[in-house]
Amino acid sequence: MARTPSTMLALGTKAPDFSLPEPLTGKRVSLNDFEGKPLLVVFTCNHCPYVINLRASFTEFVKSNQAKGLAVVAINSNDVENYPADSPEKMVVESTEHGFTYPYLYDEDQQVAAAYQAACTPDFFLFDSDKSLYYRGQYDDSRPGNGIEATGKDMQEAVDQLLAGHPAPSEQKASLGCGIKWKSGNEPTYG
Repeated sequence: MARTPSTMLALGTKAPDFSLPEPLTGKRVSLNDFEGKPLLVVFTCNHCPYVINLRASFTEFVKSNQAKGLAVVAINSNDVENYPADSPEKMVVESTEHGFTYPYLYDEDQQVAAAYQAACTPDFFLFDSDKSLYYRGQYDDSRPGNGIEATGKDMQEAVDQLLAGHPAPSEQKASLGCGIKWKSGNEPTYG
């Protein structure tokens, strides 16, 4: 299991635009759909052990924070030809079986992942209501097999500070997960 850290995109970066299909509904979802709301963008997939480790906790975290006004969108950018467990059809199963209350989008050409400088699954990007990057980093200290329960402690602290109008957390630890499965020739090089 490869351990790939997030790139830690510069705070204050404006959220790159996107318009992607949601396999569950067949609709397109875009950044503009979240106008005026704080937004958590998470790059994820179906099969990654790091994602599976926090999936149940994250689903509850989302429900709790949506009630407070946070918008959430998940994006799968993996190469499904070589990783069929991440196919759009299986994304529908994932959304349904685990009760996702947020859009789970498919980034087939991987351009959105590259624009966000996403590197791993899960990779989290929390934007304020003006879509400036406020927090990018880990959900919490839990990892597959490390014995630490997934609680979302770090992400919850960041969301609470954002919703209360406080400055971004000074300590932000990189997220860690499986590397995004890039299609041959699509592997980005981040400065």
